[in-house]
Amino acid sequence: MSLKLRLIAMNFLQFFVWGAWLITIGAYWFQNRHWSGTQFGAIFSTMGIASLFMPSITGVIADKWIRAERLYGCLHLLGAVVLCIVPAINDPGTLFWVMLLNMMCYMPTIALAITVAYNALKQDGVDVVRVYPPIRVWGTVGFIVAMWTVSLLHLETTTGQFYVAAGAALVLGLYAFTLPACPPRLRGISQDRLADISRMSGIPFTGGRIATFFVMVMSGPALHLLKQRKMTIFFVFAMLLGAALQLTNAYGDTFLHDFSRVDTYKDLIAVRYPAIIMSISQVSETLFILAIPFFLKRFGIKAVMLISMVAWTLRFGLFAFGNPGDGLWMIVLSCIVYGMAFDFFNISGSLFVEGESDPAIRASAQGLFMLMTNGVGAVLGSSLSGLIIDRYFTRPDHSLEWHGIWMTFAAYSLIVAVLFMVLFQHKHRPEALADLPVH
Repeated sequence: MSLKLRLIAMNFLQFFVWGAWLITIGAYWFQNRHWSGTQFGAIFSTMGIASLFMPSITGVIADKWIRAERLYGCLHLLGAVVLCIVPAINDPGTLFWVMLLNMMCYMPTIALAITVAYNALKQDGVDVVRVYPPIRVWGTVGFIVAMWTVSLLHLETTTGQFYVAAGAALVLGLYAFTLPACPPRLRGISQDRLADISRMSGIPFTGGRIATFFVMVMSGPALHLLKQRKMTIFFVFAMLLGAALQLTNAYGDTFLHDFSRVDTYKDLIAVRYPAIIMSISQVSETLFILAIPFFLKRFGIKAVMLISMVAWTLRFGLFAFGNPGDGLWMIVLSCIVYGMAFDFFNISGSLFVEGESDPAIRASAQGLFMLMTNGVGAVLGSSLSGLIIDRYFTRPDHSLEWHGIWMTFAAYSLIVAVLFMVLFQHKHRPEALADLPVH
């Protein structure tokens, strides 16, 4: 098997594991377990909590002591075991800790998968910028296939989705040990270099393995970016948009499931197979990636980020007025808009951080961007949305008032857009993006 096919298989399985339950766990939670929105918000925040520290810890371990592909495989094997435990949990409080452990296994593997792929492609002497994106697209394909599998097997409200994810994680964990070797790159880092990092971060360094580990994990040279007002504002809004992303992931599928309570809609395809309808979002995502270089070069990061924020407003607003019958077109259009909302925020934001950061701290800067979006933003979005839904949009019979929920989320996104337009000051410089290919 060629290297490209091997990496395609890795990316496919990587996101298949996630797609098997991420979008449908809400349906399992509300339709099967009938637990509260606040408790669900806490469960969904586990990925954000894990993202606050696990990628940094595992990154240091892979850079300093253990081959990345082996660490990657071990994490997926452990994750498979944890996913098999989930169906046996009957208490939402206990499930929080189990899902947190699951996310501690899974979230760092996203970065490790990139590390393994980049290392293998560079060793093979190919152009990473040209070759990697078509490989990464298969991760989104894996996510879509997982959603379709769970939906077509009618596992969206059952524990079966976790067993599907566990099976894929087991296969990927074993397969990882056959991937090209990705040895530690900092095994020979000098004590003087560690001392320099220590001085930069303000963390005392006394030598030894434990001190080395904590200095490398805790040091954050990219935090110097926050001394720039423009970058501070950018990262704050990255956090706010990261919260919006969690809202659509957490509640989109269970929103469609709730129409099964209405005789007019219960036998329609969008209600019987909601994950398939939601997968249109991922299909759209793969297409809008191609438009990013053109929009960034032509309009700049401020305009592109504003487009993303308006797209989030449309995403939620269309859900508020859509239904599986004559309003299905609004739900489908909402899923199409999602591709623009997600890509113009995540990928464009990452490219902006790359262009604004000193080359010496670009990796740390990207880590800070991920921390603000998938970490702090995810925790706030998941937790606060659960509290708001419980307090204001849960009826006495425990059913949810979806129109109010989606309109609240739409208003939130619109307010964020207006504040960003006023507060974020950035002069567009097309030459800074001259190396980006235009499709």
